[in-house]
Amino acid sequence: MSDAKTLGEADPSVLVASGQVEAPIDVDPAETSEWLGSLDYVAKSKGADRVRYLVKALENRARRDGVEIPIETTTPYVNTIPAFKQPAYPGNRETERRIKSIIRWNAMAMVVRANKKNKGQGGHISTFASSATLYEVAFNHFFRGRGQSGYEGDLVYFQGHASPGMYSRAFVEGRLPIDKLENFRRELQPEGGLCSYPHPWLMPDFWEYPTVSMGLGPIMAIYQARFNEYLNDRGLKDTRGRKVWAFLGDGECDEPETLGAITLASREKLDNLIFVVNCNLQRLDGPVRGNGKIIQELEAVFRGAGWNVIKVVWGSDWDALLERDESGLLAQRMTEVVDGQYQKYTGMPGSYIREHFFGKYPELLKLVENYSDEKLEKLNRGGHDPEKVFAAYKLAVEHKGQPTVILAKTIKGYGLGEAGEGRNIAHNQKEMNEKELLEFRSRFGIPISDDQVANAPFYRP
Repeated sequence: MSDAKTLGEADPSVLVASGQVEAPIDVDPAETSEWLGSLDYVAKSKGADRVRYLVKALENRARRDGVEIPIETTTPYVNTIPAFKQPAYPGNRETERRIKSIIRWNAMAMVVRANKKNKGQGGHISTFASSATLYEVAFNHFFRGRGQSGYEGDLVYFQGHASPGMYSRAFVEGRLPIDKLENFRRELQPEGGLCSYPHPWLMPDFWEYPTVSMGLGPIMAIYQARFNEYLNDRGLKDTRGRKVWAFLGDGECDEPETLGAITLASREKLDNLIFVVNCNLQRLDGPVRGNGKIIQELEAVFRGAGWNVIKVVWGSDWDALLERDESGLLAQRMTEVVDGQYQKYTGMPGSYIREHFFGKYPELLKLVENYSDEKLEKLNRGGHDPEKVFAAYKLAVEHKGQPTVILAKTIKGYGLGEAGEGRNIAHNQKEMNEKELLEFRSRFGIPISDDQVANAPFYRP
C-alpha cells in the first residue's frame, strides 16, 4: 500500500468516519474521479508535502470565495499510523511479555494481599492492568536514565493510580525487597512500606514527582518541559534530548489542571514533552463518556490547541480487516459505536460482537464470515499491542516543533476476567477470590501451584 493508494481510494464514508460531517452525496462522480486522479498523480510524482500544500491552497481559495468549510479537528477512529508505516519492533516479544506478565501478577497481588490483611486497605488493580503495555514498552525501549555520558535522564510523571505496577517492576528488578511490598500503603511500619501514590517526600529514593491529586502530573510536566527549555536557552544547563513524559488517564482529563495549560505547551513548541493518555473508557464506577467518544473528544481538544496527536486505537488483529475495508464502512462503524457500547463488548461473547457490531451492515458481516466467535472476542485494542505502542512512541520522540499526545485505547482491568475486566466496578476492585486468581495465574502463565494461588504470593524469577 502507498500514500497514493490511500488518497485515491478516499470515499465519502471516510468523511463520515471522521465524525465531522453527514454523509455527502456525490452529484458528479466523473468530476470527483478526475480530482482524485490528479491528487494521485501529485502524490506519486511530487510527494506528500506537495499534496498538503495544494489541499491547503484549495481550502484557502474556497474560503476567500465565501465557501464555508468545516474545520476538521478529528480524524477517523482508526490508528494514526497505518500498519504499512509501522517500524519493525526491536525487542523479543515473548521475553517482554513474560516479564510484563510477572509484573502484572505482583502488582495485583500487592493490592489483594494488603486487603486480605486490612479489609478496605485501598489501592488500584485495574489502572495498571490496563496500562501495563504502555509502561513496559516505554521502560524497555524509550525511557533513558542517567548515564556516564553526562545525560541526566528523562523525566517521567507516572499516573498515580498505576503505582502498584511501578513497585512491582522494581521488585522484579531487585530494587525493592518483599517486605516493602507486604506493607503497601503502610509506610509507617517498622520495616518500612510503600506509599499509596508517587510521593518524593515519603519515598525520596524512589519517586521524583508527586502526581496525585489527579491532574497535577500533566500540568507539572508542561511547566517542567518549559523550564528545561529555559535552562538550555539561557545556557544554564544542557537539557537537549531530555524528554518529559506524563502518563494520565482519560477520566483525569476532566480535571481542570490537566488541560488548563496545554496551549502554553504548543505556543512554546515544547517538542520535549509527551503525554500518554490511557483511554480505558472508565472512571471510578462508570464510563468516562458513555454516550460519546473520549478519544475523539481529546483529539479535537489537543489538535485545536496545536499539539501533535497520535491515536493508538486498534491492535494488529484489526489490520487485515481494515486493509480489506475498501469502502470505509468498517471505519465508519468504528466511529458510530459509542464508548459505553465498546465497554460492553469487552465482557460479551464473540456472537454478541458479530451481531451488534458487525451485524449492522451486511458488508461487515461478510467481512468476518470466516472469523470464529472466539477470534472476534480476541480482536485487541491498540494500547495492549506492543507493536502499535512502540510505533507511536517512536514517532512521538522523533517529532519536532510540537508537543505530542498519544491517545491509547485500552480495557480497564485488562486480564482480571470476571473479577473486573471492562466492568464498572473495575476501578475500585481490590479483592479477588480463588477462582479469579487461578484464571489470572493461568492466563498470564505465572508458575504458582494451585494450592498456593489463594494466598496470591509474590513471584520473582
